Amino acid sequence: MSTPTSPTDRPRRRRPYAPRVPIVERREQLLDAALAVIVSDGYARVSIDAIAKRAQVARSVVYGAFGDLDALLLTLLDRQQERAFTRLLASVPDGLRTRDPVDFACEAVHRMAGMLREDPDTWRLILLTPAATPPAVHARIEADRERFRRRVAAWIASAPPGAGPAPDPEILAHALVASAEHFARLALTSADAIDASRLAGQLRLLLGGMWATP
Repeated sequence: MSTPTSPTDRPRRRRPYAPRVPIVERREQLLDAALAVIVSDGYARVSIDAIAKRAQVARSVVYGAFGDLDALLLTLLDRQQERAFTRLLASVPDGLRTRDPVDFACEAVHRMAGMLREDPDTWRLILLTPAATPPAVHARIEADRERFRRRVAAWIASAPPGAGPAPDPEILAHALVASAEHFARLALTSADAIDASRLAGQLRLLLGGMWATP
């Protein structure tokens, strides 16, 4: 009769084996895994363990690539900022003396809608940030938001004067950016909530009175 095996006699479960790959490739793999965890489970569930599990590697691989969770998340924001905010900033020029500002603003609505469709996960990372967002991540997102607000304020200040009173660039920039973020969140959570053409039409109605031809 065979002797029953005790729990200590059973084969130990092996850790995930991570084949050796260049560090640049490994870091990209882990950033993709972190983004996938955040998009599917939220910031509250993101951890070194969760990222390692999603990437099918050991925890030591994650620590070896980034050191700690904050460093990984800030690197992820750096990457997504390059993909998203750089393009967003480029959509609003420093000056606008040769373009009709209302036409430009309405075109920007359609460009931004296209950005959301092309890379929704990046914008979910930036715009759908709950209270559980780590402080370092929240600070970085707010800094990028302020940088964009300043660009919008500079655009407003450079626009040709209209027939009515000149707008306050700082106040109007806050209002436009807040509205853009609101409708972007709607688009991310309910794709059919607001049509871009409908939104652009209302923006033309609102801004048209401000920048009416003298």
